[in-house]
Amino acid sequence: MSTALDVQMPLPTGSLEAYVTAVNSVPILSVEKEKALATSFRETGDIDAARQLVLSHLRFVVRVARGYSGYGLQLGDLIQEGNIGLMKAVKRFDPTIGVRLVSFAVHWVRAEMHEYILRNWRIVKVATTKSQRKLFFNLRSSKKRLGWLNNEEVIAVAKDLKVAPKDVLLMEERLSAHDTAFDSNPADDDDQTPPAAYYSDMRFEPSQQLESLETDQTNKDQLLTALKQLDERSRDIVTQRWLAAPKKTLKELAKKYDISAERIRQIEKNAFVSIRNAMSGTLQLSNEP
Repeated sequence: MSTALDVQMPLPTGSLEAYVTAVNSVPILSVEKEKALATSFRETGDIDAARQLVLSHLRFVVRVARGYSGYGLQLGDLIQEGNIGLMKAVKRFDPTIGVRLVSFAVHWVRAEMHEYILRNWRIVKVATTKSQRKLFFNLRSSKKRLGWLNNEEVIAVAKDLKVAPKDVLLMEERLSAHDTAFDSNPADDDDQTPPAAYYSDMRFEPSQQLESLETDQTNKDQLLTALKQLDERSRDIVTQRWLAAPKKTLKELAKKYDISAERIRQIEKNAFVSIRNAMSGTLQLSNEP
């Protein structure tokens, strides 16, 4: 059996109307003929049999695609994606299961169209989880009126679609939102400020980088000056506890100076107060007694 399904379709491609007329002119297969073609393709890999199965169901793809016309996408693109789903269905169809190909193929056709709609409906993908995808394709049809859903309607929709009420609210908000160009001209976008105006990344702007380097160096110099004015024990404790690698524990320093861990903690606390005051310039450093 062939592992690929390469179906040549000699149908008009220049005009959508001509294409629709052509696919509607392809005869619908009888149950017996469909089963025979499907069996031939499944058992022998007969590509001509697969071709006939696909051609006879193209009208069905057009009908399904028209049901998604409300998403603002080109009908021709939806039909093309649906045709891919139809070919996938033909490749996997088992005529022995006792159902018609059209019933089996509907899942594959809709799945391809759904993926295309989700990829192209907005710049930012609005549905990623299973519940979000379900809401995306059902929420608008579930709404009984225009405007935002009230609390009772949210609960009713959530119950009907078997999702959480918070997911209903989130999807309603996403469906009501609009894409905004990142660097559009405010005059061309209803006087709204484009994101580029307030999302500017100044981290790599030369003057900002220079200022940041100077600030870091100043803070480092002040810290070193403050440390030098501490007594030797306080300076060593702060250095070993916070600047050395690996850092010393209170118990290790307590053993080194033959005092309690609590006393080490107190010395450390007093040293930090002195450092903070020195760096802020509010008080003179005082050494630990």
